[in-house]
Amino acid sequence: MSINSEYLEAVLHHDIPLTRDMRLKVLDWREQQLSLHLPLEPNVNHKSTMFGGSLYCGAVLAGWGWLHLRLKEEAIEDGHIVIQEGQISYPLPVTGDAVAICPAPSAAVWKKFLTMYQRYGRARLTLHTRIVNAGSDEAAVTFTGQYVLHR
Repeated sequence: MSINSEYLEAVLHHDIPLTRDMRLKVLDWREQQLSLHLPLEPNVNHKSTMFGGSLYCGAVLAGWGWLHLRLKEEAIEDGHIVIQEGQISYPLPVTGDAVAICPAPSAAVWKKFLTMYQRYGRARLTLHTRIVNAGSDEAAVTFTGQYVLHR
């Protein structure tokens, strides 16, 4: 686990206590892609698959964590991140542990986001997260979230 991964996990567990109960772990922050681990056992539902609410929470947190780490890299520390809107799809069941993956948006989208924030003190960014069954590359969950950064 990298220093940034340890840092983000500490932030999540302190600022969002639910992440401790979910036993969420930050797996990796590499090449501007964030991966989170969601274990099945504390997030299981009555069908012995992962609870949809835990999957939604994991997807939202992957985007929130991605934005938090990128802002830290940019030395932007005066803003607050909130999720404004999210759309989720559950094409496959999650039958074991899961990994939530949030890649970077395009460089142009990121630059526009930073410019808007610097100019107006508020900006919106759409991030796309997918959740896979551990050991698989096939998306079991897809999520699109609109995050707002404001002073």
